[in-house]
Amino acid sequence: MRIDIPEGKDPIGYVWGEMVPGIGRAASKFSAAVYADSTIDLRAFEAARLRIAQINGCLFCQDWRTERDGQTVETGFDDAVEQWRTTDVLDERARLAAEYAERYALDHHSLDDEFGERMLAQFSQTEVVELSMSIGSWLAFGRLNRVFGLDTVCALPSH
Repeated sequence: MRIDIPEGKDPIGYVWGEMVPGIGRAASKFSAAVYADSTIDLRAFEAARLRIAQINGCLFCQDWRTERDGQTVETGFDDAVEQWRTTDVLDERARLAAEYAERYALDHHSLDDEFGERMLAQFSQTEVVELSMSIGSWLAFGRLNRVFGLDTVCALPSH
């Protein structure tokens, strides 16, 4: 589904800022806060983010790499995330983050007590809540951009 963008308008700015300014600006601030205020280690953060990008099919999100203090995940990390069940590249936190993102997006009813115990063995309750909010942001906004064909013109507000 494509949204008509007036000639000369930035597609993201138009859809997020002009079409629904109250919601779009709040969503943009939430999205920026996920990156600016995250306390989750970079590898677990990126594992969850990339798994959602892969599920959503968002081209921009799949190509994006979060940078913190000049550091990003290594080349090929996205392939490891896609193969989270079998790869030896991911540590337990990153593997669980990818699994959680996938289950959150595709079958949240499967998030049972056994999975919760595994998560809480690796992440604090605060980290699980933070990761859940981050996954929700990526799922909603990456999918919105993909559905409207904005994922080829997307840029994060702070970049």
